[in-house]
Amino acid sequence: MSMLRTLAFLLCGGILWGCSAPAARQAARRAALERDLRMLADSVRATVGAAVVLGEGDTLTLNDRPDYPMASVCKFHQALAVLDSLERARLTPDFRLPVRSSDLLPDTWSPLRDARPEGGYSLSAAELLRYSVALSDNNACDLLFRFVGGPAAVERHVRRLGATHTRIGADEATMHRDPATQHANTTSPLEAVRLLERFRRGEVLGAACGDLLMRTMISTATGPDKLKGALPAGTTVAHKTGSGFRNAQGIAAADNDIGIVFLPDGRSYSVAVFIAASAEDDATDAAVIARISRRIYDYFISR
Repeated sequence: MSMLRTLAFLLCGGILWGCSAPAARQAARRAALERDLRMLADSVRATVGAAVVLGEGDTLTLNDRPDYPMASVCKFHQALAVLDSLERARLTPDFRLPVRSSDLLPDTWSPLRDARPEGGYSLSAAELLRYSVALSDNNACDLLFRFVGGPAAVERHVRRLGATHTRIGADEATMHRDPATQHANTTSPLEAVRLLERFRRGEVLGAACGDLLMRTMISTATGPDKLKGALPAGTTVAHKTGSGFRNAQGIAAADNDIGIVFLPDGRSYSVAVFIAASAEDDATDAAVIARISRRIYDYFISR
């Protein structure tokens, strides 16, 4: 082999090695992430599913299936439908909806009822969304269901957005009358995270309504020990939590959190963690979600 051909061979080999080495390291990091998430999921007496968008066209899933009860996570789906309805009607989120005393049901989580139990007033759609999404208020949720046309209308909307296996069949009042109906509202981690990702990219709402929902989710007060629980102090997370009922044997139907995590360098990513049929207590479920969230965060920081 001539000196020129030898030099060309070595140069080409060096280029190929230089290109393949980062790809190999990235594949190894991804494999380690998947292995660690599976270990965390297997550490509890529950079914744990997760999904995260790692990059363009690259989504990692764990125990993905379409029958995870959403609990209050569906209030994110509802918010998309409500804001889309306002946009189509050329209304702003300042549009006001009546709140009757009969809408403020007892024996359900409702900061709105606790603050203003008398009824007979109106609130803006934006304020009701704050109660429903950021505070997970069940009465506010059902007021918004009534405005948008019920659970079936929300299901139709998110299916048009690509969540073709997501089911939304019960409002909060129905679920509180019959806890078995919480299984009427289900999704998969993958469909939830893909919907979040479309929202993160600004593909499902106009700028004003999209910004409103993002700010509302960032202000979420529920579940500080879930997706945010093990992240560095000050990390911004726009998220929606959900907690299901427990049956007579103490098994929790759901303990969930989905959200968008903002990194210090300006990047962000979409992540969903669902826990179904859990024999653990609430604190243990939340800790698993937090540990999964931190492991994913560390993966992004190391890239």
